[in-house]
Amino acid sequence: MNAPSGPLGSWLRFFPPASWLATYRRSWLPSDAVAGVTLAAYAIPVSLAYAALAGLPPQVGIYGYMLGGIGYALLGSSRQLAVGPTSAISLMIAGTVGPLAAGDPVRYGQIASLAACAVAVLCLIAWLCKLSVLVRLVSDSILVGFKAGAGLTIIMSQLPSLFGVAGGGHNFFERGIKLAGQLGDVNPLILVVGLVALLLLLTGERLLPGRPVGIAVVALAVVVATALGLPALGVLVTGKIPQGLPVPGLPTFGLLEFDDLFPLAAGCVLLAYIEGVSAARSFAAKHGDSLDVRQEFLGLGAANLAAAFGHGYPVAGGLSQSAVNDSAGARTPLALVICSVTLALCLLFFTGLLTNLPKAVLAAIVFAAVYRLVDIRTLVRMWRVSRIDFYAAAIALVSVLLLGILQGVLLASIASIFLLLARASQPNVAFLGKLPGSGRYSDRARHENVEPLVGIIAFRPEASLLYINAETILEAVLNALQRSSDVRLVACDLSASPYIDLAGAHMLRNLYDELASRHVAFCIVGAHAQLRDLLRAEGLAERTDSGQWLRSLDSVLGDNQAR
Repeated sequence: MNAPSGPLGSWLRFFPPASWLATYRRSWLPSDAVAGVTLAAYAIPVSLAYAALAGLPPQVGIYGYMLGGIGYALLGSSRQLAVGPTSAISLMIAGTVGPLAAGDPVRYGQIASLAACAVAVLCLIAWLCKLSVLVRLVSDSILVGFKAGAGLTIIMSQLPSLFGVAGGGHNFFERGIKLAGQLGDVNPLILVVGLVALLLLLTGERLLPGRPVGIAVVALAVVVATALGLPALGVLVTGKIPQGLPVPGLPTFGLLEFDDLFPLAAGCVLLAYIEGVSAARSFAAKHGDSLDVRQEFLGLGAANLAAAFGHGYPVAGGLSQSAVNDSAGARTPLALVICSVTLALCLLFFTGLLTNLPKAVLAAIVFAAVYRLVDIRTLVRMWRVSRIDFYAAAIALVSVLLLGILQGVLLASIASIFLLLARASQPNVAFLGKLPGSGRYSDRARHENVEPLVGIIAFRPEASLLYINAETILEAVLNALQRSSDVRLVACDLSASPYIDLAGAHMLRNLYDELASRHVAFCIVGAHAQLRDLLRAEGLAERTDSGQWLRSLDSVLGDNQAR
């Protein structure tokens, strides 16, 4: 089946189901059905736990999975990505919405839904403005540190529920100090329930990878809590979960000023987009599928709009739930629709079974879901291989621990930009020597057997020449000139410089003027087309031989030595 041509066909490319439904095979339906039911079994305990982490009623987490999945299935481009509440966004909501709600639980839920609606609006704006470059703003090293900080913060936030104490505090360290002061009040029974649940979850994860072990642990916990009367013994439980589907409705607008709502929504978009696209890319590569990173804004926006109209809170695609979806055999987003139908049936008929679910079990579920975010092995490897990457990760980690998830992700994004600028401002300037018996030249600092160039300094900036690094390159060349004697020629090889701006061209002109004052010749070789245009505009064609700009370093130096 071919896609319609003309205006309708151009619009249908923004509606991915038109593509995957057209090629859908009947043999895929059993796999999608099994994956959808399996994902629902995974989603129930996780969504309950994440809703509790976000400070919202437990059913709100299920609403997010149910409605977010349908929204993403309509406009998302990944065939395996599963969308729902995530640990980091849940903690971001808890840390940000609480002060804004001023202790009013109704207002708290309304602000959380409004945030999901704002996320949808920002996603649409980002799609219109083609801002998929956002995924590149946060480097892998910063993402490692951010995830570690988020994991530690989330674990610390769940320890009070695991120990049966009140907890408190606004960041990782305050929570740790509060928890240490409350250790004498630990409820041994709650601690045993939580630790047993955690042990079962971790063991099941190791022995039965990809299986919905969480739902089995939840069922066992409910049976044990009911049979032994644990609620009467002081074990806190979720209580009665309202039965039925959410009643669609518009979010309550006007609750917050723009400067309160925008940072929360922007942080959610950045975090959700980066996490979702990273996960979707990994599964697209695994299955040989294509992924439209710009279209992902529409998928994320549709998921959050659906969640907002169902009184949910911001949702995102996550690696763990997507791995469950993929390992269970999902072939298309139809698995998300089947998952949503399964969750709807659970809300209609089975919520009463979760009344006696201990909250310590939910804390254990969160712990088991996020502990892998703290990747010590990768941090140690960064320390050994690249200190600058380690420092970037450390900045992100500490900022999340001190400032919280929202401020941490925004600071990590800013740190990514400054890290990029810092790296670009210190490019390697290779001072070249000739490889024996060849017409090739290499960095003298990296190869001991190169032949020195007598009376000549040949250098190759191994980066674009930009305003942020022009002075660094000029300083390196002048320092090399200061250390040399009887220099008659300085040659600049631009073959490793793909781009040059006005400041870079101005730097080369200043270098020519400085060398001319010392009666030292200057030539430029290996310049690409865009570079040559800007060099001419800056008057370097009158100062240097523009005929040499296209030539290789060996041919120019050979002519010079022949003279």
